[in-house]
Amino acid sequence: MKNIVVFASGSGSNFQSIIDAVQNGSLHAHIAGLISNKSGIKALERAEKHGIPTLVISETEFHEYEVYERQLLLQLENWNTDLIALAGYLRKIPASIIKAFENRILNIHPSLLPKYGGKGFYGINVHKAVLEAKETMSGCSIHVVSEEYDKGPILEQATVDVLASDTPEELAARVLQQEHLIYPKVIETYLNTLNEN
Repeated sequence: MKNIVVFASGSGSNFQSIIDAVQNGSLHAHIAGLISNKSGIKALERAEKHGIPTLVISETEFHEYEVYERQLLLQLENWNTDLIALAGYLRKIPASIIKAFENRILNIHPSLLPKYGGKGFYGINVHKAVLEAKETMSGCSIHVVSEEYDKGPILEQATVDVLASDTPEELAARVLQQEHLIYPKVIETYLNTLNEN
């Protein structure tokens, strides 16, 4: 069984959808750990509740970025990580980690990439931008992580209608529902392609 490590910076609702999929048998994998750059977040509570090991680590704790990278890599190796799933992780993944886990890091983004991707486009900022541009359609994208923000190959997208009455929060909630539906399914499919290679 493949080992997934999830990275999260916030409430971890996508992390929860992955936990639920593993528990109900629709995702055939083991969640080996959760990595966060912040303490005291809901995602860590979710991990603790389900007996999932955690590591809180941030580059700001280290005098040298290389030491931070080595620590991160060491933990991923200790957990025998096969796939990394980013679930609302708000730090850039170090280039050395992307190289070590080439084509084995997935991210979910709350827009229809390539629209509204890149630096600064995360969380509610994305939904505000979608509404300001008067888009009629939005959604979420799951992509393979590359060294450029939100530029890796797109694996799957789900769409939602943008309503004239939408607030950014209302749009965010509907997009999030789609994220929870598709992320575990895409991870399962992607793990199967890794098994074949």
